[in-house]
Amino acid sequence: MTPSLKKIYSGKVRDLYEIDDKRMLMVASDRLSAFDVILDDPIPGKGEILTQISNFWFEKLRHIMPNHFTGDTVADVLPAAEAQALEKRAVVAKKLRPVKVEAIVRGYLAGSGWKDYQKTGSVCGIRLPEGMQEAQQLPEVIFTPSTKAEVGDHDENISYEACERIIGKELAAEVRAKAIALYTEAAAYAKTRGIIICDTKFEFGLDENGTLTLMDEVLTPDSSRFWPADQYQVGTNPPSFDKQFIRDWLEASGWNKQPPAPRVPAEVIEKTVAKYREALTLLAGN
Repeated sequence: MTPSLKKIYSGKVRDLYEIDDKRMLMVASDRLSAFDVILDDPIPGKGEILTQISNFWFEKLRHIMPNHFTGDTVADVLPAAEAQALEKRAVVAKKLRPVKVEAIVRGYLAGSGWKDYQKTGSVCGIRLPEGMQEAQQLPEVIFTPSTKAEVGDHDENISYEACERIIGKELAAEVRAKAIALYTEAAAYAKTRGIIICDTKFEFGLDENGTLTLMDEVLTPDSSRFWPADQYQVGTNPPSFDKQFIRDWLEASGWNKQPPAPRVPAEVIEKTVAKYREALTLLAGN
């Protein structure tokens, strides 16, 4: 169901609708984007599961910094039938001015970080010890920002100095400190639930007073790499709880990563939904 509000933005996964000049409705769709291409086949229930995971983390981490919640429920802003249909996949969020970098935090060496390390011995310009293996825990958590791409473009990893040039030194330092604090606390909790959070991406915005605010989605299997702790082994990339499952299938299919993407088999979609649901159950216990 589509809300009876004016649509103001459609992203790869989320759609935003206007409520008033201070608030908007953020609706998580079942669309899946991989390698910055939106796949033809949705993942049934994905938007609801990811919204529940995000809501869990927003609540759990709110002592670290403010977030985009207004305190209103979906039922406060939509007619009853719409509210009922959308309550699990929509949130009422503050309108914020987005910070123009993506805050990526890494606790382990994987993905583009591993590729970068193999070539340069560094990740995004941060020098690491020699002889590290794939999936190894980093000596300390690192902040590796990237630029925010428009729909259809690729995010680009950038150095911390470039991040300072884009958003200013003071804001860059605050973004780095908050992102590392959020990741560190979340990773410690997730470990007690049998999940290793390898890396994650946070999005921040500024409110009308210039206060840095956590927004969008938090620590979901779409914005993070989740590994089952009991299958973790240094030197190999563990099977993950996230869209990596579909990414691996796409990589193996020989697709050139240009639209259109190949049709994903039903059993791969079913397994992906099961992975998302398992992550929600383990983390939030529901």
